[in-house]
Amino acid sequence: MAGHSDSSSSEKKSSEAMNDVPTFSTENMQNNMKVIYYRFVFHGYRNVKSCVECQYLSFVLICSRTFMSIIGGVIAGILGFTGFMGFIFYFLVMAITSIGLIAKAKFSVHLYFDSWNRIILDGFMGGLMSFVLFWTFAYDIVHIF
Repeated sequence: MAGHSDSSSSEKKSSEAMNDVPTFSTENMQNNMKVIYYRFVFHGYRNVKSCVECQYLSFVLICSRTFMSIIGGVIAGILGFTGFMGFIFYFLVMAITSIGLIAKAKFSVHLYFDSWNRIILDGFMGGLMSFVLFWTFAYDIVHIF
């Protein structure tokens, strides 16, 4: 009857494996992002509960701001803005980016983020550094060389 007890324990192990929730691992971050993207897009999850989902949304905000800072810096350099006008242009680009991100969230910011400050200010200083780098680079190429 030892064989009978082995089969019941294997059934027990397989039923426990079915109840396990898949966990996110740091080694497989690319797959984790695909799972989160799949949840947001196809299942319509709107209530941010997981820490990984909050990190992903912050990552999207910072990447969006950095990208818009680079584009804004190139445009400011090509247009020949110098001094204070360039920084005013940066604030204008960041305001447009914030409005675009809020519109993308369908003006329901609290469903995706914990506060308004996160969507308005997250990634602001990192974007400023990228803006200044590409602003001076584009200005030098177009107006000096």
